Amino acid sequence: MAKHRGNLPQLASPTVMLSDSGMETDLIFHEGFDLPLFASFTMLADAASTDALRNYYRRHIQVARDAHVGFLFEAPTWRASIAWARQLDLDEVAVADVNRRAIALMVQLRDEATEVQGPMVISGLIGPRDDAYNPAQLMTADEAENYHAAQIETLAGTEADLVTGLTLTNPAEAIGIARAARTSRMPVVISFTVETNGALPDGSSLRDAIAGVDEATDSYPAYYGINCAHPSHFLGALETGEEWTNRIKMIRANASRCSHAELDEAETLDDGDPEELGREYAEIRERWPQINVLGGCCGTDVRHVRSIARACI
Repeated sequence: MAKHRGNLPQLASPTVMLSDSGMETDLIFHEGFDLPLFASFTMLADAASTDALRNYYRRHIQVARDAHVGFLFEAPTWRASIAWARQLDLDEVAVADVNRRAIALMVQLRDEATEVQGPMVISGLIGPRDDAYNPAQLMTADEAENYHAAQIETLAGTEADLVTGLTLTNPAEAIGIARAARTSRMPVVISFTVETNGALPDGSSLRDAIAGVDEATDSYPAYYGINCAHPSHFLGALETGEEWTNRIKMIRANASRCSHAELDEAETLDDGDPEELGREYAEIRERWPQINVLGGCCGTDVRHVRSIARACI
């Protein structure tokens, strides 16, 4: 049974909850793993890779333990939807099993990490159907709902406390994910990515995207996030300080200031400056204290999360 599905602790408390960092870039560039299609769920294919995945999470859990705060597990299911799975020769049955095994691993790690002094929440990640940096084809909200329903329904049958749509590029797909989550009675978090100008890849502003999803779903998302962009890319979009910014509670920033196009073409990892990123998170927290779920995205690793913890807690 899910522990926190009916009462997400990050909604009730201003206390910081930490999460993990840029899983895929960490595993590829630091650990030497080959992740086809950036699909971290492929790490579940054998015992050695699964152990490496366990150790990845354990490193981040230790940061939360040292900081005496809770931890948000984001399961390695970002690519575990059928369009991506088919490219890896998995059918509907196999990809559903991958989602269930990913959450089971999170449950094992949660049970193992009993010393963390805060709630431990499990999230099933939902990724965009198309490329998160350069989407070639956008779905309607109805198409997105139909597409994402199977993965969300599978996750609803596990001990996951919520689902998180991460690195979303347009409001229509976010609406579809939120509707599918509502049908499955799963809490949902919607996290958009932005370009260097602070706008979503489809050109929508953060303000309009959040307002559009809330209007189309009766404000069903538990909260919103921003990920896969450097703070310098989205701070300008938040400058207005309007009421809609209070809906944002999660930041998972990139280490690099590079654009998505530049990162897509890069052959080496830009891991930025962990200490500088921590200071930038602290400035965000000072201005928007409701943002209390903190992790990293591309180029970040446990060093960055540790720096964020030191700066913000």
